Amino acid sequence: MSVQVLVLTGYGLNCDHETAYAFELAGAKAGRIHINSLIDESIDLKDFQIMVFVGGFSWGDDHGAGVIQAVRLKTNIGDKILEFIENGNLVLGICNGFQALVNLGLLPGFDHDYKSRSVALTFNDCGNFRNQWVNLTINPASPCIFTKGLDQIELPVRHGEGKFYSDEATIKRLDKNSQIVVQYAMPDGGLAEQKFPFNPNGSVYDIAGICDPTGRVFGLMPHPEAFNHWTNHPDWARRKERLKRSEMPIDSGPKIGIRMFQNAVEFIRER
Repeated sequence: MSVQVLVLTGYGLNCDHETAYAFELAGAKAGRIHINSLIDESIDLKDFQIMVFVGGFSWGDDHGAGVIQAVRLKTNIGDKILEFIENGNLVLGICNGFQALVNLGLLPGFDHDYKSRSVALTFNDCGNFRNQWVNLTINPASPCIFTKGLDQIELPVRHGEGKFYSDEATIKRLDKNSQIVVQYAMPDGGLAEQKFPFNPNGSVYDIAGICDPTGRVFGLMPHPEAFNHWTNHPDWARRKERLKRSEMPIDSGPKIGIRMFQNAVEFIRER
């Protein structure tokens, strides 16, 4: 079965090429589709099984990160996106895409309510844009399709509005439902406990990504598509030399970031 992935592009989104490439590495067929092509119905969402809201700066984050994108999509094709989810398909939001998902109300999706906004991604506590690699720990109890079999991962973040925030009751509900999928961590795997720069933005409970109760809608601030090859990692030259001196093989295959995309592709093939 050919798994069809729709990667949104247009209006300041700028991670579409590498996201499509990552899904191609994972064995899917990915198409970079302009938002307007969905709105004018020249492209039918029903032809795809995975929809990806990518990173970038949609509409320049002019009214807040992901806000205009969310309003435009909800106003024009909101019902089609809800139908897409109800049909058992997958939705992924990365960075700006995660911001759009929470503004749309697709996350956290309590009680299958994909219209109500109850969480926010707001300005980093540090007061500036962060471009760095972070350590992440992954919740093994989460129903998230994308993170199956993963426990820890290093990925880059690139954002100015990445602080996850909500009221205490909502955070407790996310935790109880195991919808907190990814959290910022220390190098040893323990939670960052909001220590900067390990938690780069001040997210409450070190939350870096959440899913809906089904595990089929997933959003995260770090960029898994940006770790598609071992040389993406800033420490790759040192690691290469260490392996070489230990006479160990150098792994040149797809890196752990691609595992999230492979999990999604395998889920669609096997369902």
